[in-house]
Amino acid sequence: MAGGVRIVERRQLEYFVAIVEHGGFSHAARALHVAQPSLSRAIGNLERELGVTLFHRVGRQAVLSNAGEALAARARLVLRDLEAFRAAARALGEGAVGRVDVAATSSSGLEPIVSIVAELRERHPGVTVSVSSADAAAEVVAMVAQGRCEVGVCGSAQRPTGQGLVAHHLRDEEFLLVLPPGTRPAGNGPVVRPGELRGMRFVVTGQTTAVRALFDRFSATVGELTVAAEVGDRSVVLPMVLKGIGAALMPDGWADLARRAGAEVYRFAPAERIAQWLVHRGGPVTSATRAFIDTTLARVRATPDTDAAGR
Repeated sequence: MAGGVRIVERRQLEYFVAIVEHGGFSHAARALHVAQPSLSRAIGNLERELGVTLFHRVGRQAVLSNAGEALAARARLVLRDLEAFRAAARALGEGAVGRVDVAATSSSGLEPIVSIVAELRERHPGVTVSVSSADAAAEVVAMVAQGRCEVGVCGSAQRPTGQGLVAHHLRDEEFLLVLPPGTRPAGNGPVVRPGELRGMRFVVTGQTTAVRALFDRFSATVGELTVAAEVGDRSVVLPMVLKGIGAALMPDGWADLARRAGAEVYRFAPAERIAQWLVHRGGPVTSATRAFIDTTLARVRATPDTDAAGR
């Protein structure tokens, strides 16, 4: 400390965030490949420099204090900003390089994420994309706002909001009816009307998803919809449909995969849609994050919405 000014080191913040994310000192020490006493000393120094207690020691466990909870998200954001600064310097000579952490709901993880990663591989081979799954749009927004991820892609009826967040409308995602192989809706037409769902059995997801909200609305307005299975992992919905357990409502990002697997896919009339958004924090970002954002927005401008039935 010089002249009464306390200096917080990047390493101390990295250790603090690692302890929070790994659930304790011992797990964090193993993940960071440092000795636990060194980790403990670094956090002790950080607590003295900040003038607050970050963890309460309860036996061999460390419990995050109120101050620690308040500062954890800020520490993540500071580390993100430091990385953005360093990446900007590297990009001056190397172009876009580094890793971008992306939060996405399951349908967004298929599209547009898959297509964006494919384009980034061609345009910016130095960029690596790490995708974290989220159950709902609110979780995606929270992951970006808290600095756990730099970018988020999700479907939401309302524009995502949050302090310092920027949201771009990408397209209108369409919900589809997916049926077991060889089955048809009651109307036998090229599209399905909500009333034709009456009496059908469904494989549904958890309560927080947009797809579940649509099912609950149909259940209330149409009636006589039966839940054959409720799953927390949305990746098992399509296999259950293929086994004949029930029908499912799915975002159009699953349409090609469902058809190739042999399922029957139908659009609704009128169409059921939800807006899809790209979310990131305002201000400086890493070159990898900028490449991801620019590639996503350029793809949207170059590819107008196409209907799911024509894919």
